[in-house]
Amino acid sequence: MAATAALFSSPSLSFPSSSRKPTFYCSAKPRHFRKQAALQNGADKFQIERMCQKKVTARRKEEGSLVKSAAVQKKDKEKDFLYDYDQQVDTIDIKDASSLNAVVKVYCTSTAPDYSLPWQRQRQRSSTSSAFMIGDKKLLTNAHCVERSTQVKVKKRGDDTKYVAKVLARGIECDIALLSVENEKFWEGAQPLTLGHMPCLQDSVTVVGYPLGGDTISVTKGIVSRIEVNSYTHGASDLLSIQIDAAINPGNSGGPAFNEQGECIGVAFQVYRSDDVENIGYVIPTSVVSHFLHDYEKNGNYTGFPSLGVLLQKLENPALCECLKAPDHEGVLVRRVEPTSPAYSVLKKGDVIVSFDGVTIGNEGTVPFRSTERIAFRYLISLKYIGDVAELGIIRSGNHMRVRTALSAREYLVPHHREVDPSYLIVAGLVFTTLTEAFLEEEGEESLGMKLLAKARYSSARFKGEQIVILSQVLAHDVNVGYDDMENQQVVKFNGTAIKNIYHLAHLVDSCKDKYFIFEFEENFLAVLDREESASASPHILKDHGIPSGRSSDLWEPYVDINEDNILSDPDVGDTPVNNADIESEGLVWA
Repeated sequence: MAATAALFSSPSLSFPSSSRKPTFYCSAKPRHFRKQAALQNGADKFQIERMCQKKVTARRKEEGSLVKSAAVQKKDKEKDFLYDYDQQVDTIDIKDASSLNAVVKVYCTSTAPDYSLPWQRQRQRSSTSSAFMIGDKKLLTNAHCVERSTQVKVKKRGDDTKYVAKVLARGIECDIALLSVENEKFWEGAQPLTLGHMPCLQDSVTVVGYPLGGDTISVTKGIVSRIEVNSYTHGASDLLSIQIDAAINPGNSGGPAFNEQGECIGVAFQVYRSDDVENIGYVIPTSVVSHFLHDYEKNGNYTGFPSLGVLLQKLENPALCECLKAPDHEGVLVRRVEPTSPAYSVLKKGDVIVSFDGVTIGNEGTVPFRSTERIAFRYLISLKYIGDVAELGIIRSGNHMRVRTALSAREYLVPHHREVDPSYLIVAGLVFTTLTEAFLEEEGEESLGMKLLAKARYSSARFKGEQIVILSQVLAHDVNVGYDDMENQQVVKFNGTAIKNIYHLAHLVDSCKDKYFIFEFEENFLAVLDREESASASPHILKDHGIPSGRSSDLWEPYVDINEDNILSDPDVGDTPVNNADIESEGLVWA
């Protein structure tokens, strides 16, 4: 009891309550965690999970702040999507033991960048998860299981040998990663799994993997509860998913889900947690897996899932439909088209999209799915590949017409990618970097001003390559006296030239011949530095702070200018978040 009380009173541990916003966690469990040790300290299952997450995360801020690195805190109204769950069922209907032997345990060592100090990395961490063989000497797992990996090893069932694996591709949006093992001994006697078809509601499903609670393989069983387009928390995308009630525990991520015939119907990857629900887990269906694999085979690397780049409104109100001259129970209204989307030159605000590739779209934005079901029409977009062309039936000013548009990956002003190291530029102690979701997660939204935060959450990129460049901090020195209290402010101009991205800023600084460096921030705040004094002081500042280079490696590359017209007007700050997960209205959605 004393140990239990100590756990709850420890300032290093924080426990969520129903009044707190949901928190996202990496599903991989820490390699060095042992259930027995936790039980000896009087912790129940919920505490064990929290201790697991405490071990996984390298650093954590105080309660109420955003969680760093693997544990990602993100708003999602009254629900939590996590990567794991907390129950276990011991029954199984898999008839052939070879299906179990195809499931392997993944050991990942990773190190993430430090976005506050972008020239260095965070503390190394270890985690475990699951994967399975799919043929051609390849393995499938979740992308979040091998995120920022420096070494990946896998171990077969009943084998004490760990084999080094190579990450061939990571699909951030679909949370899938492809691995390979070069050691031929690993593949001796291997029988890869067969990818099955989409299951039906109430079909039995069995989840296999290496979750928290032990070192050997684990099997849980349930049924298919729902199939629909849902949020993938790792990549902030919306793709088809299978909801099941089988337990998915920390470490299960990347493991297969089987039907009664022993076919793999998908990959376990996340759960839904709320005080009001239980036993809701999610599986990536084989249609999404096949899209990922075909994309990799076709292009030699993963290119992603396409987007139409439009903000849509449902047309449920009869008067609204009549005003727009839209058919009853058909069509969705275009509210906004992103400038970086190919559809920007095809669609207009006020258009009504009534069909996609000949499939009629209902007034709630759904299309027929299988025999008696309906699903969000974004599902049809997700079946396409980057560069494919789609035919849209639209109504514009009462006129029916058909238009064609290419599909491309969505361009975010504040990107969600987690595979690229942060870019940075240090000028006389002024540290510039780009605003990303990872930076926000580490620094916390409260560290940004309301205007900059609104721009990050509500603004779309106006051109490909646009970035929000911010001054994250100032490394104090005599040359920058008076500016040392500045932090997390957007720089908009350099010597009168509007800044397109951090590459452009580095180019402007390098090519400057003026006496002064003049940085203009929001609200016309100026920071002026003497150019020659800055050049003289910079090496000393870097040495004093132990910084190996004044810029990230990507900024040493030759600058390629963005040839666009009128791209530097003020950004259009909309009234709707740029992510579906942040939209509170049920009548709006991005596609």
